[in-house]
Amino acid sequence: MDRAIEQKKGFRKLFTRKALPYWGGALLLVFIGWLLLRDNASRLRTNGDTLTVGEVRRGEFNDYIRISGRVVPMTTVQLSPLEGGVVQAIVAEEGAHVREGDVILVLSNESLDMQILNAEADLAEKENILRNTMIQMEQQKLSLQQEKLQLQMEVRRKKRTYESQKSLYQDNLIAKEAFLQAEEDYQLAQDRLRLVENRAKQDSLYRSVEIRQMRESLENMRLNMQMIRKRKENLTIKAPIDGELGLVDVELGQSVAMGSKVGQINNQDNYKIEALIDEHYIDRVTAGLEADFERQGGKCNVLIRKVYPEVRDGKFKADFKFADGQPENIRNGQTFYLNLQLGQPVEAVLISRGAFYQKTGGKWIYVVSPDGKRAVKREIRIGRQNPQYYEVLEGLEPGEKVITSSYDGYGEAEVLEIKN
Repeated sequence: MDRAIEQKKGFRKLFTRKALPYWGGALLLVFIGWLLLRDNASRLRTNGDTLTVGEVRRGEFNDYIRISGRVVPMTTVQLSPLEGGVVQAIVAEEGAHVREGDVILVLSNESLDMQILNAEADLAEKENILRNTMIQMEQQKLSLQQEKLQLQMEVRRKKRTYESQKSLYQDNLIAKEAFLQAEEDYQLAQDRLRLVENRAKQDSLYRSVEIRQMRESLENMRLNMQMIRKRKENLTIKAPIDGELGLVDVELGQSVAMGSKVGQINNQDNYKIEALIDEHYIDRVTAGLEADFERQGGKCNVLIRKVYPEVRDGKFKADFKFADGQPENIRNGQTFYLNLQLGQPVEAVLISRGAFYQKTGGKWIYVVSPDGKRAVKREIRIGRQNPQYYEVLEGLEPGEKVITSSYDGYGEAEVLEIKN
């Protein structure tokens, strides 16, 4: 006889074979929901004692940068020899205070000494030639004068003879030929006298020109001699101004070329501060910007007097002058840290500077949860910066806390689980 199968009811019905497909569907739906709703962010555990946490706050942002500046003289005079030579003596040492005209270095130059001897010999020879020439000219002058005197006497004699022969010829006491011969002799004597007088005049002019030229040549040789001796004086290098001898870059026995730098003198009456600034700020740094630095418990104010456009090794140079007068006892080579003001203070959202910036470039940061147990990666935008703070333009609100220490070792983790 057949037995009737009892139908399960209520809670027991869920565990029947017919209910298995429904259990499978339910489990599939739960799994899909878990996949959709789970947190996929990569996580990393870190020790909270190694973190530096800063608070985001609203405050006054001072747009300035801190740079290192060195005190240098406003005026520096380079020492360069006008004549090359070998260093024979170093009279003043580096750091010595010198006055204008004080001897610093003494050079020697055998070639220049030989030029002086040759010039002196040439000058003496030229003087001897001039003296001999003048003696010869004087002798020629005396000879011409003597010849002129003789011809003048001959003219007088020929004249008397001519006049006597003329009188006798007029009285028909002598032949005409004798009269004509006396007349011709008289005229010849006159012509010879005029010729000698003309030659004496020409010789006088020639002698004057030749003597003047020789004297001019002799004077040029004397001037050349003086210039060579002046070159000898240039072997002694003297201080051109009062000041401090800042550098003597030579050794005894060293050969120094003409025009090379052998030292410098620093004018101690006026100093400036020279600083190198990162090229990132080259468009914002202009003449007239203010800066200050601390010295002996007080503040010194300076102004940019000159900005050099050339960039070397990622930096450019700027010169600062003292705004309120040069401080006392300031020394060449001193280093100060200047706070250079680039703009006016403004209200902004601020976070403290930290090593995180090297990793993120200011594009994101880890924001700490209110309970301090985790930190979540968040995109932000950072604007200007000074030695203390970053200006936050987007992504953070005052009162939030962020991790500002280094992010090295965090990889691509989006959430940090903080262990205290």
